[in-house]
Amino acid sequence: MYDYHTHSFFSGDSKTPLEEMVARAVSLGLVEYAVTDHFDPDYPDYPFTLSFPEYHAELIRLEALYREKIRLVKGIEVGIQHGDTLKKCSAAVNAFPYDFVLGSFHCAEGFDICRKDFFAGRSLEDAYIVFYSYMLDCLKKFKDYDVLSHFNVIDRYVDRIPDDEVYMDIVEKIIDILVADGKGIEINTSSFRYGMGERTLPSAAILARYVKMGGEIITTGSDAHRAKDVGYMLDHAREMIKAAGLNRIASFKNREVRFVAL
Repeated sequence: MYDYHTHSFFSGDSKTPLEEMVARAVSLGLVEYAVTDHFDPDYPDYPFTLSFPEYHAELIRLEALYREKIRLVKGIEVGIQHGDTLKKCSAAVNAFPYDFVLGSFHCAEGFDICRKDFFAGRSLEDAYIVFYSYMLDCLKKFKDYDVLSHFNVIDRYVDRIPDDEVYMDIVEKIIDILVADGKGIEINTSSFRYGMGERTLPSAAILARYVKMGGEIITTGSDAHRAKDVGYMLDHAREMIKAAGLNRIASFKNREVRFVAL
């Protein structure tokens, strides 16, 4: 199994030591384990910054320590927003020889989408249009990432999801950019921990469109912030890839994609 989205106490929303996370991955028999701690410098209220010297040193130490047991993928998750945020993310990504970079949208128009402020004063349908339009505009400018994480993360924070037709034309424009730029998407199994039911990350409809439109780079990630969640439901993620018509999974080294047969 390949877990390509995980966090440790280097992220502001985790308390778990990084070595504890890696040791858990080893105990599960994972083949590759990507550390992708948060760098979301302009996140409202409490920016997710990284102590880069310590983070980089620990990545290098653990890579060497566990070399015979697991391949540790040195990664980062950057929070994409307009303006100077893009420059900050690019600078962070290019300041260290990462193997893998996740690009994420936790915010839109300066609002944290998990808060009611983002949805205030507009219909749910309009909120979805705004979110995906914001994502589209940013991805026209920002290219310093390898895989777009939790594509439809907005689904996590609503009681009702609008019909796909409301926003799918914008989603297809995003996918056009991803495919043209050689970027991937992930199957993020945190949807099962969040009790989202059949509404997976990405949704079946988004995954199908990505593949139909020529996308082939798909990683799987638990989005674990605790050791017990490492590797969570990755077998199901593999089955989703197969159901979408692909027979291989993506992994990364030195920011270059490699494919492994399922």
